[in-house]
Amino acid sequence: MSENQLTPKLFGCSQSMVLAEKIAKEYGVPLGKVKTTHFSDGEFQPAFEESVRGRRVFIIGSTFPTADNLMEMLLMLDAAKRASARHITAVMPYFGWARQDRKDQPRVAIGAKLVANIIQAAGATRIMTMDLHADQIQGFFEKPVDHLFASTIFMSYINDLKLDNLTIASPDMGGSKRAYAYSKYLMSDVVICYKQRKKANVIGHMELIGDVKGKNVILVDDMIDTGGTLTRAADLMMERGALSVRAICTHPILSGDAYEKIQNSKLTELIVSDTIPLKKQISKIKVVTCAPLFADVMNKVQHNTSISDQFLM
Repeated sequence: MSENQLTPKLFGCSQSMVLAEKIAKEYGVPLGKVKTTHFSDGEFQPAFEESVRGRRVFIIGSTFPTADNLMEMLLMLDAAKRASARHITAVMPYFGWARQDRKDQPRVAIGAKLVANIIQAAGATRIMTMDLHADQIQGFFEKPVDHLFASTIFMSYINDLKLDNLTIASPDMGGSKRAYAYSKYLMSDVVICYKQRKKANVIGHMELIGDVKGKNVILVDDMIDTGGTLTRAADLMMERGALSVRAICTHPILSGDAYEKIQNSKLTELIVSDTIPLKKQISKIKVVTCAPLFADVMNKVQHNTSISDQFLM
């Protein structure tokens, strides 16, 4: 096999084109060309404008709503399969529909499992993602899953802050494992927020487990949607005597009035990755790119070398 045949092809879905271009630049190859035909009723058809026969193909696209983003990934996976690509990796920095990882009430779907099934059926031979909402989603796939941790890109940012009396916090009980992992690496204390929801995205009550008085607190979470949990947690911690409260969230979904909540909250800043493009820029949001991490892991996958050095926790 020639060196040219060994070179992988990288393609980006439209919703993640900016990130795909960054990853391709970090990898050192040009981003592949895709032409998308749109029909008047909203249907669309992506087509590769270059051969992928016998190549390893990386298709980069986060699958956050609308469902068109997931559909575009599926169509591109199927197109690569039918064009005789050798290996097809679905690179989904943000794996959408992941909050539906179990039956938490009667007569509901397990959406994450459904999405895993159709991604594999479409042609993915490998999946690459970051900070899944629930670790067990890896088990929904029968193909290899590279589950990366955003801690590898956020840790240097935290160290550069040089904060005294640092305390790591989880905004809910479910994120305690992530918070303890950060605290172990940073050798800091941990506090946990206990919340009760009235319904999805609506908090009924929140209480703090641990002491934040005189501490610089960093909340860590995998995603931020409406911003209600984080901003309420920040306000509660400042009321309890915290010196400052920052938040690190991998996936900035930021729906509804989230931007206004963050800007008007007592958060010093919100640090996010670029798995999902921001709808607008505000002064309190800092973006740290995940492109070097994905490019490095993709390169190691291409050359069949270990990626274990990318896991800080």
